[in-house]
Amino acid sequence: MFSDLLREAKADISWTTDIRRTLHKNPELMYEEHETSKLIRSTLDQLGIPYQFPVAGTGVIAAIGSGIEPCIALRADMDALPINEESGVDYQSTTPGKMHACGHDAHVAMLLGAAKILKSREAELCGTVKLIFQPAEEGGAGGHRMVSEGALKAPDVSRIFGIHVWPSLPTGTVGGREGTILAAMDGFRITVTGQGGHAAYPHLARDPVTTLAQIICNLQTIVSRGADPLSSSVVSVTAMGGGSAFNVIPDEVYAIGTIRSTTTAGLKDIRSSITRIAEAVAAAHRCSAKVTGLDGIISYPATVSEKHCWEVARDLVSGASSEGIKVVEVLPSMAGEDFAYYTERIPGVFVLLGIANESLGTTHFLHSPKFKLDEDALPIGSAWHAAFAIKSLQELSVK
Repeated sequence: MFSDLLREAKADISWTTDIRRTLHKNPELMYEEHETSKLIRSTLDQLGIPYQFPVAGTGVIAAIGSGIEPCIALRADMDALPINEESGVDYQSTTPGKMHACGHDAHVAMLLGAAKILKSREAELCGTVKLIFQPAEEGGAGGHRMVSEGALKAPDVSRIFGIHVWPSLPTGTVGGREGTILAAMDGFRITVTGQGGHAAYPHLARDPVTTLAQIICNLQTIVSRGADPLSSSVVSVTAMGGGSAFNVIPDEVYAIGTIRSTTTAGLKDIRSSITRIAEAVAAAHRCSAKVTGLDGIISYPATVSEKHCWEVARDLVSGASSEGIKVVEVLPSMAGEDFAYYTERIPGVFVLLGIANESLGTTHFLHSPKFKLDEDALPIGSAWHAAFAIKSLQELSVK
């Protein structure tokens, strides 16, 4: 089945590529994806596919099939990043300071390619396929809003499938795994308050600068001494601020950073440890510390692929070696993904699509201003979306 769908997707590669390049030229940040959403809806209209809009502000949910259960969902995120593009492609961003540096333009194009394939087979579908075009993956938790606004209801979704382009895998190689594939993540801010004064008389002050330095050093023990060595965690302090003069001890300083864990429970433990260490170290230095989240950054759970869903996705493409497709089992990544909000509620699988091609220079990683992708991967993604939906509906309809 997958090979047949791949040949059909390859026949439409110009159509899919044109959509992707149009989106790439016009990147929009989270919850601002108005033109992106308009293009999606226009394409769905052309294909004769009904949809619900708006969902979560700019999101779109389309449906193909009977309109009743069983129901499978396929998801693509839509938003770009606040990055000035340096890829050098002739269709690069026309908006300074905004860029599709994470491949979400490709995700939308591949899902629309799958929509075209599935619409041509609508009479054969054993249920309903929902197409979820989601805003605000890049820190805005658009997946959470989509779920809260009923994306997995009416009809109820039994399984969900998502793809992310992946520059660490060559074009023609796809990856995934059972269990955690992407980490739970959150941001934090530590504010340390002391008593400022003249830098020549430090004994008359309560120095928050040296206190913060001690806190940062002690945070490193959370992973090295507080976490299970066989599980993975990250605590990274990424910025600090406070004070304005070389000879003045400030009253207050701050640090911000990110935390990651391969389990959602592990993330909660790290967050608790940061608060405990910050408050205790600050008290030892006659200062106070307050730990909060970061404005605009929402905690993401771990993205977990359910065993059978991964087996279905894997087996669909593993038989396509004659098409040049190779399947690999990947290690978990400490990057985060709000696809996790879907798999918290229903079984699902999140897979990685190789786009690396040295001859095209498509080896820069996600979120790089030089990021670009091998568009020969687009038909693979469209076919994989469609195949997973068809196979899953067949399985669920006979239970």
